[in-house]
Amino acid sequence: MGYKEKQCEKQQRLIETTNLFDGAEANMEFRGEEREFVLKDGKFNIYKPIREKVIKYFEDNGIQWWGGKKPSGHVLSSQIACINHLFPIRADHDLLLRILNDATGKNFSELLPIPEWLDKKEKIPHYVAFEAISKVDHLNEGNLSRGSNCTSVDALMIAKNNEGVWLIPIEWKYTELYANDDKSNEDREGEPEGTNSVGLERLRRYQDLIQNSTQLDKKYKGYQGTIYFQEPYYQLMRQTLWAELSMKDYKADKFLHLHIVPEANKQLLTHKFRRFKEGNFSNDMVTNWRSLLKDKDLYLCKDPKTIFDSIKDWYDYLNNRYWK
Repeated sequence: MGYKEKQCEKQQRLIETTNLFDGAEANMEFRGEEREFVLKDGKFNIYKPIREKVIKYFEDNGIQWWGGKKPSGHVLSSQIACINHLFPIRADHDLLLRILNDATGKNFSELLPIPEWLDKKEKIPHYVAFEAISKVDHLNEGNLSRGSNCTSVDALMIAKNNEGVWLIPIEWKYTELYANDDKSNEDREGEPEGTNSVGLERLRRYQDLIQNSTQLDKKYKGYQGTIYFQEPYYQLMRQTLWAELSMKDYKADKFLHLHIVPEANKQLLTHKFRRFKEGNFSNDMVTNWRSLLKDKDLYLCKDPKTIFDSIKDWYDYLNNRYWK
């Protein structure tokens, strides 16, 4: 049994035997079948003390929920996991700063509030944004809609140290694992096999940006069929480009890409990816991705427990639900 299956069984036990979900009913239909791991009302998937505030934040800022217009009831949702870890402390400057410095070793001196062009102004400044996008369409994607149909990051922080202002995009994973699909070779549904209209559109959007990147390796003669177009590297590639090009939107000098992945999710961290068109890659996700970066220190992969295990207020909730 893999990590995803174990977590699925665990979450079902928590639904049945604990009050973490406030007695919410499960067995909601998901992809055509009733599932014991999908709550009928997705708001109960969110940590109770922040539940209504999270829903209001998404509504106020026009953010799309994963899978629909309401919080997902899927208890393995990484979007929900990210929110449950970070939202309770998004206005706690000192605690966030300590956590960020412990995680990165960058000796940040302060965090900067999220700009009003991204998040609606609130009474108290906050230092974490969710489903963050750029100010303009840097990646040729057309529609900039938070949470859907464009490259966005699960969470975002802005910090400052003696090197300048840093943009810190955060990609959050929970039980994700990926097939060996080539995103540069994909047909649109209903079109003849081999048309590859979806794959060609992706190449049109991103290959010139890769070629002009200051961070991504440009050793390939062409990018079709390369590691950049297979998950999870396809997402990491787009977010790296996003960070490079969005620094000016956030008035930042540098960026640091944080990838949050549970250490126990070996199926993601050590998945045997297919042989790529060019290059000699291992079965280690972090090693593979770092080999493609000019400045390897600008990407960090961390287990959430190692970052948040010093917190107090909602430690039991996070430990029982996600880490234990």
